[in-house]
Amino acid sequence: MMLSDFEDDYILDLLFNQLKLFKLTDAEKNIIIDSFSETKSRTEYCFVNTNNKYYSKNDVAFFNPFHSGQWCIFLYYLSNTIFISSVDNRTVCDKIYYLNRMLNSCDLFYEVNLPDIFFLDHPLGTVIGRGIFKNYFSFNQGCTVGNNKGIFPVFGENVKMLSNTKVLGNSTIGDNVIISANSYIKDTDIPSGSIVFGTSPNLIIKKIDASNYKNYFSK
Repeated sequence: MMLSDFEDDYILDLLFNQLKLFKLTDAEKNIIIDSFSETKSRTEYCFVNTNNKYYSKNDVAFFNPFHSGQWCIFLYYLSNTIFISSVDNRTVCDKIYYLNRMLNSCDLFYEVNLPDIFFLDHPLGTVIGRGIFKNYFSFNQGCTVGNNKGIFPVFGENVKMLSNTKVLGNSTIGDNVIISANSYIKDTDIPSGSIVFGTSPNLIIKKIDASNYKNYFSK
């Protein structure tokens, strides 16, 4: 169950009004309506697995379309859900993706397969490319996941990218890793249970005790 102070009809009307800039067709509106329930289910599952007080409380997810982080995640899931259902719906996916970029200054392309559970906090200026991601991935402002010579990074479970971090190329990031603010990782593997500082190839990697690893999630 996902609680909200806003009815589904209100949320859809809000979305359609935001999309007026892109001249949404009646057919595209119907595609969105048909995908709405699945998108809400994905959003609920994501939110209920975070311990952030704005997203869930007492194992109940809460959805506020005027919380920009929540709306950003919802719009990503909506565009991704529609794309997964049919690649022929690319135009409406483009419109939702573009809206998300405009409203939240965050680039989450619908072909990027973010996990079932992820978290973002003030994600302005972040670009998440076509990496491979596992659950409990989180990022902040100014983060970049990108390629080097066409190769994208692979992330383990429970990876936290702090502000202004970059992970590029042939990099494998292990489980339970904190990438500290302003770090730049390129073509470098990071072992599980680590915190990493600095810039490739001169990174500083330190082990962290699992009991001291605090994350955004409720697992």
